[in-house]
Amino acid sequence: MRRYSACLRPRGRGHGVTEAALPIRVVALYKFTPLRDLDAIRDALDRRCHAEDIKGTLLLADEGINGTIAGADDAIEQVLGDIRGLPGCADLEIKDSRAKAPPFLRMKVRIKREIVTMGKADVDPLRGTGHYVAPEDWNALIDDPDTIVIDTRNDYEVAVGTFAGAINPCTRSFRDFPSWFEAHREMLEGEGGRRPKIAMFCTGGIRCEKSTAFLKSEGLDEVYHLKGGILAYLETIPSDQSRWQGDCFVFDERVTVGHGLQPGDYVLCRACRMPVGPEERASPFYVSGISCPACHADRTDAQRERYAERERQVRLAEARGEAHVGAAIADRDPD
Repeated sequence: MRRYSACLRPRGRGHGVTEAALPIRVVALYKFTPLRDLDAIRDALDRRCHAEDIKGTLLLADEGINGTIAGADDAIEQVLGDIRGLPGCADLEIKDSRAKAPPFLRMKVRIKREIVTMGKADVDPLRGTGHYVAPEDWNALIDDPDTIVIDTRNDYEVAVGTFAGAINPCTRSFRDFPSWFEAHREMLEGEGGRRPKIAMFCTGGIRCEKSTAFLKSEGLDEVYHLKGGILAYLETIPSDQSRWQGDCFVFDERVTVGHGLQPGDYVLCRACRMPVGPEERASPFYVSGISCPACHADRTDAQRERYAERERQVRLAEARGEAHVGAAIADRDPD
């Protein structure tokens, strides 16, 4: 793997609990397939999810479906059955993990322009993506000194964990990736007509479907991506053989997962919605529900007072055994 400096350094790995203690099934899924009559699909999935007490987010677009849902095992199977009944979704692949408590507080089924937003309407993964690399073969690819490894996720995700030596594009949004590519095209195209291998990865694989399709549309052919994403790698590869450093950010209330997809040791700052690790929680600037070292200086006293009241209401709701929507994770689209 070619070595490059990263703008954010991954932090330590957390420790989870055993899977036997985790009763909630969490399923991440996506499928690029032409869908029509999105309103009807949305309404049907919304009814099914609410009937089965499923929580999470499903995104629909003309190009397919993407999302993460959580609930009881049998209920999840009912929803997956409906999704697999959609055009082109019979072979839907999923990534399973477990949680000790529901990682979402509500269910959202939304229609969007893209199921993962790059902002390039002419990029279609159905016309061709990079070469898929199984988790078992990933180490050999990224250990190759002629391979450039790129983390296609955003800066706050990379800060929690990444593959050793991977490039961090330092993007705030996936929309920024095409601009980053243009700025670094010469490096990626190689020198003297010899093009390096480009290995790309993301959380569950969906961003790499588009990023590798984009690079291929720009004339690069030696493009590879991790099949099933980081989640598949962490589920498959033993920690003593792993090239992964840190945790993997996920778009739900678990915040991060580690090897074996065990929940990590991060929490979410309710003020700025960024992941907060053990070191940051030891800071005097971290106050649960109110601030963290990343946002303390950017918040006014009036804002902190509002956050404190929200936190008080959340704790009162917990004491009553109720969920408080003010405690919900930031409204980010899943990968």
